[in-house]
This record gives sequence, structure tokens and C-alpha cells, in this order.
Amino acid sequence: MRQLVAAINSRDSNALARMAGDAPQPADRRLHLEVEKMMNEFFDGLKQVFPASVSTAWRTPNDEAAAKRQWIAAFAENGITSKTQLAAGMRQARASGSPFLPSPGQFITWCKQSSFSAAGLPDEDSLYSLVMTYCAKRGGYVTAEDYPWGSNAEYWMVTGLYSMMRANNLSEPELRVKCRSELRKMSQRIEAGEEIPEPCKQLLKLSIPSTTEKAQEGVAMLRATLKRGKS
Repeated sequence: MRQLVAAINSRDSNALARMAGDAPQPADRRLHLEVEKMMNEFFDGLKQVFPASVSTAWRTPNDEAAAKRQWIAAFAENGITSKTQLAAGMRQARASGSPFLPSPGQFITWCKQSSFSAAGLPDEDSLYSLVMTYCAKRGGYVTAEDYPWGSNAEYWMVTGLYSMMRANNLSEPELRVKCRSELRKMSQRIEAGEEIPEPCKQLLKLSIPSTTEKAQEGVAMLRATLKRGKS
């Protein structure tokens, strides 16, 4: 789906129209065949799982072409760029039991939830709760590595999010956005076959940064000592 993402990022309306089957194909049409085939198969699958969509949302070919443009844009803007993610969303769609077509946003949520679950990761709400629980209980452990983590991925995500929250004074909505981003990154790493490293103990700091007042006191004491030495 690289061509799809490139079209969204550059706001190439002509390319999107071609992918949606709503404009003449260019001379390099073969470059778009894989994306077109995948999206056509995807929409055929949607119509089978949600038969009411044909009679309600997509009454005409023009309706379907317009819907394709909206769905393609939503996928690219939300990082849904692989067959694996679409397949995960379709599994959730088949399990929904509804004959009515979901919104692109709902389907994207299904894609992400299934992808995270397949990778052994929590969903966004669960990750946020893990961060909050860590905030409340971390004082009972000498180091972050001593905390009872559920997985290596959980350690790196939660400690990273905790550090970001403290350093940037993140609000709840801001932290939830970061949770979404960290889950997407970790899911991509796992999907790519990367082995997530074990929690790694941090080196103890050998010095404690001074505050401005303490630094000024130290300078004053040093000056006084030097002055006494000269007298």
C-alpha cells in the first residue's frame, strides 16, 4: 500500500481517484494494480459481511467510488497500511454480527485492536491503565526493572510513556495520544520479527544535579575559602 500512503501524504487526488476506480488509469497502471486488487477484494468482503451496505450506503457505482476514497484516506491517515491489518479488521467485522456497514473509524479501531492482540499487546485503554498503575505503585520498588511487568514490550512502553508524561507534564488526552503512538510503533516492531529486549537496569547516577541556589552557595563558600587563604 505504499502508493496509497504516498498519495495521501501528497494529497494526490488523481491517484486516489484512480485507486477508487473513478478516473482513467495512467500509463504506469501496473504500479497501482496490487493496491487496486487489494482494495477491490476488501470492498467485496465488506459487502459480503455487511449485505445491508449495498442497499443503504452504496446504492450506485458513484456511491461506492466515493466511499472507497473516504476509506482509503482514513486508512492511510491512521497507519492502516498492510494486508495483515485489514485481515485483522475483517475478523472483527465478521464477529460483530451486524448487517450494517461500520464507519471507517470503527473499522480502523477493529484493525488496531486485533493487530495489538495478535502481537500480545494491550489495547490503548489498557496501556493507559498500565501507566497509571505503574505511577501509583512504582514507589514500592527499588528500580523500574523490579516491577512485575507482564512482558518486555510492556516494560519499554510503560516506562517510556511515564518518562514522557513527567518530562512534558502531559494531560490525560495527551498521554492517550502517546499511548496510541507507542502501541503502533511496538506492533510494527513485533510484526517485523524484532525480538523485544528484556528490561535493562539503568546505571545509577553518580552525581546529583545542583539547584541554582545550591550552586550559588557553593561558589560563595569557595570564594570565602580562597579569600581566607590569601589573608
